Amino acid sequence: MSEKIQHKVLANNKKAYFQYFVEQKLECGVVLHGTEVKSMKANKFNFVDSYAEIENGELWLNNLSITPYAFGNTFNHTTVRSRKLLAHKQEIAKLRKKVDEKGYTLVPLQFYIHKGLIKVEIGLCKGKKLYDKRDSIKQKDMQREQDRVNKYS
Repeated sequence: MSEKIQHKVLANNKKAYFQYFVEQKLECGVVLHGTEVKSMKANKFNFVDSYAEIENGELWLNNLSITPYAFGNTFNHTTVRSRKLLAHKQEIAKLRKKVDEKGYTLVPLQFYIHKGLIKVEIGLCKGKKLYDKRDSIKQKDMQREQDRVNKYS
């Protein structure tokens, strides 16, 4: 009787997985105004350089760029602004304790539509050193080579 819930992925932040170790993930809702929802559903947004921060007990997403809706009117939204993320107070308090530690940051990993609502997956991340990034590249190359061998054998 368990129903598997599907969601449509709008965008993934592959760069975040390369630059950070993702230690914890959290699903949050995004407060959007006007035509921002239509632009996001049309994949007209960029979140590569965006990050989340906690201010006054609230979670905010900064540097999320949403292109104005093509069929909008004079009441179209602004392109870049801070957007509030919806999460429980207890979850925000836990994240606050971790973020106050040195080296942790909150990075958006994925945007998707869940039951008609736009959600973002925030990751509690710790930055990788250069040698860690080299190791990630090496692992990816080895996996690609293994897949290539398995494909032709």
